[in-house]
Amino acid sequence: MLKELLIAVSCIIAYLLGSLSGGIIISRLAGGPDLHTVGSKSTGASNVQRTMGWKYGILTFFFDAVKGILSCLIAWVITGSHFASLLAGLCCVIGHNWPVFFRFRGGKGVATTGAVMLYCYPLPALICIAITVAVIAAFRYISVGSMLLVIVFFGLSFAFSGGNPCVIIWAALLMVMCVARHHANIGRLIHGTENRLGNKTNPSGGLHDQ
Repeated sequence: MLKELLIAVSCIIAYLLGSLSGGIIISRLAGGPDLHTVGSKSTGASNVQRTMGWKYGILTFFFDAVKGILSCLIAWVITGSHFASLLAGLCCVIGHNWPVFFRFRGGKGVATTGAVMLYCYPLPALICIAITVAVIAAFRYISVGSMLLVIVFFGLSFAFSGGNPCVIIWAALLMVMCVARHHANIGRLIHGTENRLGNKTNPSGGLHDQ
């Protein structure tokens, strides 16, 4: 009973950590715009980069990645359970996407998801990150690379988990959340209007962000 309680506590902490939106916090500290009203109107690193510059975009990316790792680490310290780290990481991504502190309006969770994957399963995560970076470098579509990150990771989960259904379901949930949050990007990709990395901000909001 105590272990279940500790797992629940670690998940609550992880959700609250996830709800600390790096983009909004950094934008406010730097005197930047309300991210909910500019660019893609989302809070991730790409929207910050396009509206405030690379320096702030990189800071946002690392902020969102670190909170994912911290969530998993705290869960491990509290419970000593890898399963708890999986659940906490998932809750952190949920918090990033739907933050309680910012009216449940967050980002797409790519940086946080990648960090959680890296903490929980480093080798397959590094493979997926390498594929993501290569695709983005080749085609300059952050959205495509981001979705490939979670899709390939889910595919690999059958092997690196030894067929563990809990891990496969966990990887599937990360994938579904990420792809679902990219629904607008998918539509633009289909119509050939998706924004490429390095292009100027489209005031209509036709952007991808983490």
